[in-house]
Amino acid sequence: MANKDQSTLFDREELSTKTVPLAEKLRPQTLEELLGQTKLIAENSPLRQMIESGEYHSFILWGPPGSGKTTIARIIEKNSGYNFIRFSAVLASISDVKAVMKEADYLHRTQNKRSILFIDEIHRFNKSQQDAFLPYVESGAIILIGATTENPSFEVIPALLSRCTVFVLEALSENDLKIILKRGFAELKLEEDEEIINWMAQNAGGDARRVLNDLELVLPYLQKKPHPKTEELAKFLAKKTMFYDKNREEHYNLISALHKSLRGSDPQAGLYWLARMLEAGEDPRYIVRRLIRFASEDVGLADPNALVQAIAVKEAVLFIGMPEASTALAQLVVYLATAPKSNALYTAYEEAAEDARKTSHYGVPLHIRNAPTQLMKDLNYGKDYHYDHEYEYKYYYQKYFPEQMPEKIYYKPGTYGFEKEIQKRIDWWAKLKKEQK
Repeated sequence: MANKDQSTLFDREELSTKTVPLAEKLRPQTLEELLGQTKLIAENSPLRQMIESGEYHSFILWGPPGSGKTTIARIIEKNSGYNFIRFSAVLASISDVKAVMKEADYLHRTQNKRSILFIDEIHRFNKSQQDAFLPYVESGAIILIGATTENPSFEVIPALLSRCTVFVLEALSENDLKIILKRGFAELKLEEDEEIINWMAQNAGGDARRVLNDLELVLPYLQKKPHPKTEELAKFLAKKTMFYDKNREEHYNLISALHKSLRGSDPQAGLYWLARMLEAGEDPRYIVRRLIRFASEDVGLADPNALVQAIAVKEAVLFIGMPEASTALAQLVVYLATAPKSNALYTAYEEAAEDARKTSHYGVPLHIRNAPTQLMKDLNYGKDYHYDHEYEYKYYYQKYFPEQMPEKIYYKPGTYGFEKEIQKRIDWWAKLKKEQK
């Protein structure tokens, strides 16, 4: 049966110790052994209370790879006493899950016994497939525990998410990884080397499973040479994978970090976040699009040249591509970070857009309408329009807003950079307007 076949994935005792990966051998068996999640499993925390009392409610474990999601599920399986069923959304089909849920529903109706259904990588089930869980969660036949590396807000359907508590796991610290590595060295009967342990912990990206897999990978070399230089050891590991995704939460987290660093006038942080994105393989065209937006949204007319620079870098990116365009993007990041800032244009447009949405039925005043035909002229299109160039200072006051609207002031220049000059210009035209009104 699917139940038994899936459950045996948790039974480490059935596997030969020679074939069990090191990460599996050292997997924590109790909450006390679990590292890196102090807040999540603190005394009286909701998750700890569930585990200690045995009173479970559906929840989602959200965290990066190797942070302990599956470990928590296994601790629950070991201690809960419930009918525990495990599925991987990568390996199992939704029909398999439905079959097991029907069996769980039968147990609930006939024996009043509830089941815990653990779905690893629950985000791999699409939204229509996730709908299948709802009736069984609502009836109480199953307690759903989902594990995901993706933001549940985007990857779990609202109806299911509203019935689950979301527990957030953090990437492990380097200190936690050092402890785990020392356990690994002891398990493999290797001589400890602080330099190697520090280097491996630093390069594991907070992933306990990864750091132990890396240790197994270099085991033959360490057995021959217990204290190599890190440069030598690095040759035995594949090139480090950047922790990044191009279309999910981390993608937006990093572009937000870049944007806010520039807004905060910090070119050093801006360069760091730019490098994080480019080195992970982000499309430079996406980055330059966001920087063009920044040039008008956050710098604007405080430095009109910012937009010119941004468009020039866009052309450089399209012309020479990566990796050569990285320095052009770096140049733009530093320019934008150090430029004077103003969001006056952004707020001005938002206010104008709000009025536009409310008053789109207002007609254009007749005197500023175009009149290319005689009929239009007969209907007074363009009548009484004054051609500004025929007057002193090239200015003649006319009302340009719809008749039903008062004249508005949307754009209010900031006090930095070129906007100080723009304010002088606005004041000049306002003076002439006041004299003619």
